[in-house]
This record gives sequence, structure tokens and C-alpha cells, in this order.
Amino acid sequence: MEAIRTKDLTKRFGNLVAVDRVNLEIGQGELFGMLGPNGAGKTTFAKMLSTLLKPTSGYAEVWGNDVTLKQDEVRRCIGVVFQDPSIDEKLTGRENLDFHARIYGLKKELRERRIAEVLDLVDLTEKADIQLEAYSAGMQRRLEIARGLMHHPRVLFLDEPTLGLDVQTRQHIWNYIKTLNRKEGVTMFLMTHYMEEADYLCQRIAIIDKGRIIALDTPQNLKRLTGADVISIEADSDRSLGNLLQNFGWVEWMREEDGVLNLGVKEGKARIPEIVVAAYQGGVAIKSISLHEPDLEDVFLKFSGRKIREGEGDAKQHFK
Repeated sequence: MEAIRTKDLTKRFGNLVAVDRVNLEIGQGELFGMLGPNGAGKTTFAKMLSTLLKPTSGYAEVWGNDVTLKQDEVRRCIGVVFQDPSIDEKLTGRENLDFHARIYGLKKELRERRIAEVLDLVDLTEKADIQLEAYSAGMQRRLEIARGLMHHPRVLFLDEPTLGLDVQTRQHIWNYIKTLNRKEGVTMFLMTHYMEEADYLCQRIAIIDKGRIIALDTPQNLKRLTGADVISIEADSDRSLGNLLQNFGWVEWMREEDGVLNLGVKEGKARIPEIVVAAYQGGVAIKSISLHEPDLEDVFLKFSGRKIREGEGDAKQHFK
């Protein structure tokens, strides 16, 4: 049995197709990522899996439970770490966890044992009896993750778990997530638009754009899809450098975005002199040229024709 399985899962809001016939199978204990810009359909997809939205069509199950017909069973086996803060700052860390455990019907002895366990997991035992208004943003995020694990969920949804945190705190949260996945054995479904986060944490990644899965594989295999290297070129000319280079056999793919021409090539270092010569002979002045190993941004650019960070100012659909 898979932890999560969907077949042609679709959600429409009027004429807008927010999730478009998504097929996924996620294994038990897997740390799975869904990567895409805001508005791509990540949160809508997770809302359907967690019974907060009814699918328009298609099928989904979580831990063998149909998300439409067995909503109570689904809710009992999942935990959610919301994108927006959802903890009571007037309560202590222990009181927040205790309140959550009572909602799930945990008996007193089990509640106390589990609170101690999850506080230890996220290294907050010494801060357990301090009001949350005295916690740092990173400590509050760790407590929210601990709360999501209180009732021993089979599947934990993490919606942008490090949004708004500084780089150092984000790295600490990543390490906690990896540790929790290993120690608790819980399946984790991570929604993020941070490429580094998905790359560092996830065993497999589904890249989603406009409601559709455009690529799905391990981070390493996804990056191999772009070619061995990526060359980015900014030219100062009315003539198209892309037209000059499109017939070169070593160009795996080509995308122009924000005035920068991006090429997926093999043996990129050896190709730079050829590019410079072709530009010179074609009357195109190169302003800058750079070479880097492919990352998940390049994967998204190859398949969608734009960068993943485009559209981040769009209205967000929060996991509420």
C-alpha cells in the first residue's frame, strides 16, 4: 500500500483549473517534495489530500483511505504544518502540544509521554514551559512541526515550512525535518518554492506548474535532464543570439528569459569560445556569459520556459 495515491486528480474553480489530472504514488516513509511557484497548485492539491477541499474529478487516497468517502479516517492519519503561524503565543510550548493532543483524544499518560518525546525531537525540552511569544521564529516553527507529530500521524504535510526564516534557521529546520523523517518513519509531503529546500530534503520531487506535473524524479535525475551544464548569456544587440546558436549540435535546449539566453549543453567550458566566436561573426555583442552546473531552477526553466520565482507576488492560497 502506498502512503498517497492519486489518479487524474483535478480541481476546478469555475473556469480555472487549479489542479489538472495529477497522478502520483508516494511510498510509506518517503520524504516527497512538490516544487513550484506560488499559484502552481501545490496547496490546492494538498487540501484535497487532507479533505479540506473536495476534488472536482479523479481519485485520491491517503493510507488506503478514499479522501472523499473516508474523511474521518484520513484526518486521523495525517498531520499538518500550516504555512501561516497557527499556534497560541499566550500559551507555553507544552500547553500548545497538550491542547492539540486533547483534540485528538490522547489520554493523559500518552499525552505526557508524547509531549516529552516530540519536544526532545525538536530540541525544545528546556523551553517547554515558556510562553511562545518569547520564542524565536525558528523555535516556533520547530514547535509547530512537533505539534504535527503529536498523534503519531502516518503522513505529515509541510506547507512552506521555512518561509520567511533566515538562512541559518532554515538550515536548522531542514536538519530537524530529515531527522524526524528518519526517527519517526512518517511519510512527509513537502510543499515549497525553495529549490534548495527541495533539493536538500527530498528523495523525489514533483515539479508542478499551472496545476500539472511537468517533471517527476529524484533531484539528481531531474538535474540531469537539463544537460551537463547551463550557460547563461546576456547580449547587447538587436540580433538574436539564439538564432545563431540554434543549429549547433551540442545545444541540448535553449530558453530566453528576462533578456538572458540559457543553454543546456554538454562540456560547457569547451563551448564558451565557440559561442563567443559565433556571436562576434554574427555581429552580436556579448555583455556577460556564465557557466554553472544545472539546478532545479534550470529544470523548471527547461520545461516551463520561465523561472520558478516568477509570479511570487501573486495571491497565495494558504493551507487553512
